[in-house]
Amino acid sequence: MSAPRLILASASPRRLDLLRQIGVEPDGVAPAEIDETPRSRELPRDLARRLAEAKAAAVKAAHADAVVLAADTVVALGRRALPKAEDEATARRCLERLSGRRHTVYGGIAVIGADGALRRRLSATAVGFKRLTPGEIDRYIESGEWRGKAGGYAIQGRAAAFVRLLNGSYSNVVGLDLYETANLLESVGRPVR
Repeated sequence: MSAPRLILASASPRRLDLLRQIGVEPDGVAPAEIDETPRSRELPRDLARRLAEAKAAAVKAAHADAVVLAADTVVALGRRALPKAEDEATARRCLERLSGRRHTVYGGIAVIGADGALRRRLSATAVGFKRLTPGEIDRYIESGEWRGKAGGYAIQGRAAAFVRLLNGSYSNVVGLDLYETANLLESVGRPVR
């Protein structure tokens, strides 16, 4: 019996690369079009979980016979979710807030099996940044790596030099906790090779 088709509900090239790292090649990629606006008083961990589930459900509607994998990453300072940086000013504000502080990266993962059952996980990784100088922030902004990134940084790039501690899943900070994802995929008949 063959494994069910797998659809990745994400436009993130990082998530696709991470899946390939563990030998998983989706049969298709279908980014979900949902409203990602946080709800009033919604905690960052709840936001990550809700968005992952909403993305999976939206894509499952068009791929009823497939396994759908969705994820969302939220960078949080305490009870506050930092935005996805779409412009330099937002990226700069995020980096200034993260400078010299610990923050948490929440990764919501949702898998809807071919049978329609939802399985989900929430990954939390603590990250500590060194104190950043204005020059370091300027150079990072010039790199453009922050564009479209939760919290305004990409740990897999130049921002790795800012990280003084990491407790939890590195791949979660990049965009998808591979340990949790592998377990979820195995539970719906898509074994990791």
